Amino acid sequence: MRPNRSIPSATVIPVLIYPDVRAAVAWLGEAFGFTERVRIGEDHRSQLAFGDGAVIIGDVRHDRRPPRPGEVTHSVTVRVEDARAHCERARAHGARILMEPTDFEYGERQYTAEDVAGHHWTFSETLADVAPEEWGGTSVS
Repeated sequence: MRPNRSIPSATVIPVLIYPDVRAAVAWLGEAFGFTERVRIGEDHRSQLAFGDGAVIIGDVRHDRRPPRPGEVTHSVTVRVEDARAHCERARAHGARILMEPTDFEYGERQYTAEDVAGHHWTFSETLADVAPEEWGGTSVS
């Protein structure tokens, strides 16, 4: 792929809708550690980075809306170095922890949080390199 400084370099870039883009950018930075890389208009959109990943925060307009209470339409998974420490940071900034850090047979420690707009996030720390066949998965490529 050709580089373009106007778009994140990540291959997959989720776009999440928030009622207040600036407040979401501030909260996601404080609670989850994202950094803003590009602001588009004052309140329209923002590109955020986390490691080599990215997410775009968009405003509410036309048919774009954040999740409704009690409704889960998607989840974003982000890899972190220390899931327990990250969870405590998120909790301290008001994230609702839906699943405490848990170690799984596939070699990951994960926790799940809900942010201020109702989006669900899973943060995953790698504990070990485990072949999918060891826990019941199937490698297909």
